[in-house]
Amino acid sequence: MSFDTIAVLGAGAWGTALANCAARDGRNVVLWMRNAGIAAAMRTWRESPRLRGFEIDECVTPTAELDDVAAADTVLVVVPAQALRAVVAALPRLRPGVPVVACAKGIERGTQRFMTEIIAECVPGVVPAILSGPSFADDVARGQPTAVTLAAPDEAVAAALARALGSATFRPYHSTDVRGVEIGGAAKNVLAIAAGIVAGRGLGASAAAALTTRGFAELIRFGRAYGARIETLIGLSGLGDLILTCSSAQSRNFSLGVALGKGEAPELAPEGEKLAEGAFTASVLVEMAAARGVDMPIAGAVAAILDKRLGVDDAIEALLTRPFRAEG
Repeated sequence: MSFDTIAVLGAGAWGTALANCAARDGRNVVLWMRNAGIAAAMRTWRESPRLRGFEIDECVTPTAELDDVAAADTVLVVVPAQALRAVVAALPRLRPGVPVVACAKGIERGTQRFMTEIIAECVPGVVPAILSGPSFADDVARGQPTAVTLAAPDEAVAAALARALGSATFRPYHSTDVRGVEIGGAAKNVLAIAAGIVAGRGLGASAAAALTTRGFAELIRFGRAYGARIETLIGLSGLGDLILTCSSAQSRNFSLGVALGKGEAPELAPEGEKLAEGAFTASVLVEMAAARGVDMPIAGAVAAILDKRLGVDDAIEALLTRPFRAEG
C-alpha cells in the first residue's frame, strides 16, 4: 500500500503537527481548514496560528476546499469528537478502501457512537481507523520522541499506515483492536479531569496516585464490557495516555479539573473549538457504563460535577465514604 497523498482535516495544533509528520518523506499533504483566509495566510507565512513557532513543511498545502482531499490515499480527521460527524459527512466521494483515520478522543453525545462508527456511517466504503496515544502537539512538532497506537480492522492496513506516518521520533505501533484504542482515548480524558480536581484541591501526591490507579481500574472494566483487549488497555492508548494526561498541565482536561478543584467556574469552549474533550464525553461514558452494569464512580463524580448535580467537596466525600472492598 502506498500513501503518496495524505489529507489532514483540521489545522489546529495537533492537525498541523501530524501534517508535518506525514510530509517528512516528501509526501504530498493537503491540510484542510474551514477558514479560507487562514488557509491563505498559512500558505504565505508557513505557520499555523494554533502552533506558533513551527514552520509548515513545504510539502503541506493548506486549503479551505474539501474537494482538494478527494484524491487522497488516506485521510486523517483531526477535529474534536463532537464535530467529527459534520466534517466527514461533508467529504467528497473518496475511492473505495481509502483509510479514514479518526484522531479525536471521545464518544459522540446523543448517539453513543465511537469515532470509527461515525466514519463508517457517513462515508461507506472506506476503512475506518483510529490514531490515539500519549502525545502533545508541541512535543511532536519539536521532534521529541513520541509513541502512539494506530488501529485498523486489517493488520496490513494498520501496519502500512504506521509506516507512512512514522519516523525516528514519531512511532505509531499498529493494532487491530480499534475499539480498545478508542475506549482508552475517550475514558482517560474524563479521568484526567478528576486528576486535575485532586491537584486543584491540593489533596496531595498520594491521592493523585490513588485516583489514577482506581481510575485505570474503571477504564479496564469499561473496556472489557465493550470488547476491548486487555493488552490494548494497558498499552499506549490506554494506560500510557492516562499517565500523561493525569499528570501534566499541558492536558486541557487536567487543566479544566485543576480549575474546578480550585473552585473556579471555567467556561467550556463551544463544541468544535479548542476544548477539553472529556467535558463532553463524561456524561455519555457514564450512560454507557450504566447500560452494561459497569461501576465507574470516579467518572460518575466528574459527570455530576460538570452537570452541576454535585459540588466538588460533595463528590469527594461520596468517593471517600464508599464501602471498603477488595481491590479489583
